[in-house]
Amino acid sequence: MSTLNKGIDKVVVALGWDPSPIGEPDIDLDIIAATYPADAPHGAPAYLVHFDSRSPDGTITLNRDSRTGQGFGDDEVMTLELDRLSERYSRVVVGVVIQQEHGRRVFGEVANTLVEVREGYTRLARHDFAGAADATAATVAEFARDASGEWRFTPVLRGFDADPDTFTQVMGS
Repeated sequence: MSTLNKGIDKVVVALGWDPSPIGEPDIDLDIIAATYPADAPHGAPAYLVHFDSRSPDGTITLNRDSRTGQGFGDDEVMTLELDRLSERYSRVVVGVVIQQEHGRRVFGEVANTLVEVREGYTRLARHDFAGAADATAATVAEFARDASGEWRFTPVLRGFDADPDTFTQVMGS
């Protein structure tokens, strides 16, 4: 039986922020994707994708990584080719974390933060982190397979007070 309902095939998560004022330490935000197996969609992630990594099958890649927020346009960009992701995986959670090497920083201290989730030319979600201003990390999107096997998107903005390593363990909870 065929269906006219199309799930989500390929999305881009784009993150931007303004650089630190002159004389201040750089602010480094990072996009992280956690992929969960179908037999434990709320357990530990099967794998993570972040700077210096990609998914084992190449379906999730970080195309652009900034350590300062400098430049025009998006500072970080991650592409998720959900339509190519193995059926062994049923959930992908995407988050953003602030690196803490220069002392504790929260989203409310980072100028002009913005994250967008797009499928082609369609904007699925847009967050400025105002709802997570006191957080050091936040989930920004969740993708899950429905009963027919199609990927569905759930917009989410949930803040966490966690260092990057801890965030990767709790972001899918």
